[in-house]
Amino acid sequence: MLRVFSTYRPLQVARFVKTLFKGEFTIEGVGIFYFDSGRVLLPDLDDKKKLSIMKEVNFTIDNLTVSAL
Repeated sequence: MLRVFSTYRPLQVARFVKTLFKGEFTIEGVGIFYFDSGRVLLPDLDDKKKLSIMKEVNFTIDNLTVSAL
């Protein structure tokens, strides 16, 4: 399932990834991301913005998981 986020909100993206578990999403102006096992997969290492977003979303997913316990 491809979801398009018009603005980047880490918590919104993290909930989407954690709920669907596997798929892809796009952030307008940034690009496409893939996720599997409830984690955003490593993007192209040359794109620092995508790398930063991946780290932030995965960190937010970890925080959601910890707060749910």
